[in-house]
Amino acid sequence: MTLIEVNDKKTQREFHDTARIINKNDKNWICLLDAEVEGIFTPGKNVSFQNGEAIRWILKDNDGKLIGRIGAFYDLLKAKKHDQPTGGIGFFECVNDSEAAKTLFDKAVEWLKTKGMEAMDGPINFGENINHWGLLIEGYMPQGYGMPYNQPYYKDLFTKYGFKTFFEQYTYHKDLTQPFPERQEKFARHVGTKESFSFEHFSFANHKKYVQNIVDIFNTVWKDFHEDYTPLKFEDIELMLMEAKPIIVEEYIWFGYDNGLPVAMVVVFPDVNQVFSKLNGKLSFFGKLKFLYYKKKINRVRQLITGVIPSHQKTYIIGALFLKMVDALRKNNIKELEMSWVGDYNVTVNKIYSMLELPVVKKHATLRYMFDQSKEVKRFTNENSDKMQKTLKNTE
Repeated sequence: MTLIEVNDKKTQREFHDTARIINKNDKNWICLLDAEVEGIFTPGKNVSFQNGEAIRWILKDNDGKLIGRIGAFYDLLKAKKHDQPTGGIGFFECVNDSEAAKTLFDKAVEWLKTKGMEAMDGPINFGENINHWGLLIEGYMPQGYGMPYNQPYYKDLFTKYGFKTFFEQYTYHKDLTQPFPERQEKFARHVGTKESFSFEHFSFANHKKYVQNIVDIFNTVWKDFHEDYTPLKFEDIELMLMEAKPIIVEEYIWFGYDNGLPVAMVVVFPDVNQVFSKLNGKLSFFGKLKFLYYKKKINRVRQLITGVIPSHQKTYIIGALFLKMVDALRKNNIKELEMSWVGDYNVTVNKIYSMLELPVVKKHATLRYMFDQSKEVKRFTNENSDKMQKTLKNTE
């Protein structure tokens, strides 16, 4: 077997082709756009390079055939927030061969050690965790946009090498042609009539206001909710939304206000994987024509972010806001809502979805590998969130 660093057009093309080769016979697999993946590994396009580095390799067998790939990276701001400096690996693909997987993992460990890392998480993204994050362990079906898909045997490749579960992420689905539990919906709609509450959906005409709302709400919520939290920046979110403008539907992104103060948000994107499944990773001229044609047929969406600032988490404004969003989806003939990336440690949100009688249809896992295998992987519990909830309860 031969490891080759991705450092030119040829190896970049082979990096993408590896995924197509390994998954070519799986009808559930949807190819990521080559251009999107390249953007993640390109300084100037990915803000994570401001505090870190990334590298990629492809793996070939003795006959020169592509049999694997991997990316390794670290962000110093995030790495130092763990008990030990922790980097990451992602965009892993491999044939069902533990030696091939070991060759890829070993190379990533070797490189990350030279950067001062003592552990690595994977498979994850070199960037925010809302996309391309986690190993699929249950629910082998076509994934919503940004949610990874992999072959079932990948779990064995990771665990055999020594990876342990750091936390799991759940995905819930709601058939929007069916009603929500009557009692919960009636209560949520009543909350929405409170005089001080108001609701608005996103608009590009006034996008700076809403970008600031996203940044303010996110930073207020997640600074107490995630131990490895990194503050969002206005310019980064503005750039992300403007780049995503071709797929954003303004009525799918909603904000809740109390006396004019932004206190809650729900961000939903059309599931463009329904379109990408027709493109095989290529957005050529004809690919763009296909995109425009199939975009009109999208009938599924993915809920990316939901947040309520701590002072308003007991006001139930999120329920009223959620229904505003659902009404807009139904008006636009959306049939299915996916609520993905709910950590197993997020007791509150899991409880809410359970009350709404929503099923968990997919599970992903974020895995951790300690370079010193004598050290234990401590399961993520999000102690900061627990402390925040206790503080809120004591102040009621």
